[in-house]
Amino acid sequence: MAQQTVYIRYFGSIDDERVKKLMAALEQKLKEGRERFVILISSPGGQVFQGISAYNFLKGIPAEVITYNFGSVDSIAVCLFCAGSKRFCVPHGRFLIHGIGFDVPAGARFDEKSLGERITDLKNERETICRIIADNTGKKLEDVEQDMLKGITLTPEEAKGYGLVHEIKTELFEKQAEVITIT
Repeated sequence: MAQQTVYIRYFGSIDDERVKKLMAALEQKLKEGRERFVILISSPGGQVFQGISAYNFLKGIPAEVITYNFGSVDSIAVCLFCAGSKRFCVPHGRFLIHGIGFDVPAGARFDEKSLGERITDLKNERETICRIIADNTGKKLEDVEQDMLKGITLTPEEAKGYGLVHEIKTELFEKQAEVITIT
């Protein structure tokens, strides 16, 4: 019987291209009968839409998903990390939780209506991120909201106390493991 655990190394931003590659790799391995995925993550964060979509996709697949911070899990990548039913971190990793914003192209002009709509969108995205983190850590929603608004960086030990990490360990995968790279 084929090895059941597939390791996927996700290294880079949370963006459209990488998230599509991640979902395609998972779909292919699910078709092959794989039932357990370990997503090794090191990411500076990226696009909120793609991060929330990836989280929901991982939570909804018919397989066990384990996540592992092997460097830095920042910003929206924290939501991707939260998709794991078991969550691990290397001893020298870190996590960054902070508020969200949007980039404004040079010369962009906003009227009151469009600016109000964008502020409403930002608030909704922040609330969704906070619910994802709270639901998966056992933290109170209000506490996650405050942490996000002020911005916090967590060591692995602090992340464990926060409920993000279940265990701190150094071994990422066993020898001869199947590792798919998403960069």
